[in-house]
Amino acid sequence: MSEELDDLFDDANGDLAIGDLESAVEKYRACVALDDQFFDGWHALAMALMKTGKLKEAIGAGLQATTLRPNDLLAWTALSQMYVQDGQIAEAEDAKGKARILSLGGKVVREES
Repeated sequence: MSEELDDLFDDANGDLAIGDLESAVEKYRACVALDDQFFDGWHALAMALMKTGKLKEAIGAGLQATTLRPNDLLAWTALSQMYVQDGQIAEAEDAKGKARILSLGGKVVREES
């Protein structure tokens, strides 16, 4: 991670900590614009968007996070919560099922050796 990205992500986390969600969202967006493979940025963006009620955008960012790390338990759990809040129960159950597999030590996607 570049120093610029690291500093920006830290600033966004600081904004989130003090409750400035809109500023955090903008900084997380800037993070993923700098590095579209930055899992932590996508996950944090998704969570901040969910907290601001922008559920469709949150789901999109959450899906990007699960695409980057398909075996991340927290990413699937968060995505399930976003779907529930958006009323997409079938999708929420699917994401929850993937989280459950991961919580039991399984894999959603087999990792290459």
